[in-house]
Amino acid sequence: MNDSPPAPKPSPEIDDRLYLQSVARTFQVLEALANVPRPPSLRELAQLSGLDKSAVQRIAYTLQCLGYMERDSQSGGIVPGRRLLDRSFDYLRSNPLIAQVTPVLSNLRKVTGERVDFSLFDRHTTLYALRMQSKRETFFATLIGRRIPSFASSGGRACLSHLPEEEARLIIETSDRKPITPRTLTDPDQIMARIAEAREAGYACALEESLLGEVVIGAAVLDQQGRPAGAIHIAGSLAEWDEQRFRRKFSPLLLEATRALSG
Repeated sequence: MNDSPPAPKPSPEIDDRLYLQSVARTFQVLEALANVPRPPSLRELAQLSGLDKSAVQRIAYTLQCLGYMERDSQSGGIVPGRRLLDRSFDYLRSNPLIAQVTPVLSNLRKVTGERVDFSLFDRHTTLYALRMQSKRETFFATLIGRRIPSFASSGGRACLSHLPEEEARLIIETSDRKPITPRTLTDPDQIMARIAEAREAGYACALEESLLGEVVIGAAVLDQQGRPAGAIHIAGSLAEWDEQRFRRKFSPLLLEATRALSG
């Protein structure tokens, strides 16, 4: 099962004159693949997407012809196609913030010796766009494209700390606060208290909230309007660091990096 939260819902302010239901259904089928731990059959894909099997069959066939879906060689089920990686490349190449962050992140990785990440702030979630490994890794912690709920992410909380308190609370209260680990904070008041701490310190800390055995600090990168665009994270192992020593060692470097990029 995909442990990431679903992508944000489309805006409720939709102009029906311009909105193409056929395109929406196509992405509905494609995104249904995130909800199964193994390649689904067409029947299962129809159940997951909420569409009838005939429509799913036509959509899946079209996407296979275009390379955006493939057949698993062993099970015969449906899997995402390699052409999707082309679109990820297009996005990363065309986003100027990614280009600006990359050398800063690379230098931070050399200086700290720990994993460093850059995530994009997407209100209820943060989306990892760059990840630079350390000497020990969990497989999914190295992959771009993973979404983490903002309430459970150090970078997400750091971004929320740059929003008006009422806006941040609304995001927290309307989030699906399902815990990722036994240590994930889910109480809105406790989360808001951590956001207040981040507002004071300039960065946030998450202890084993998205991965057991890991301590992560994150600070926001702001756009020209002073709104959070994303966050830089530094992650370490609790087998090597305690929280306070990790904060003291790396928070000045983290803040220096995000200040250089903000605005």
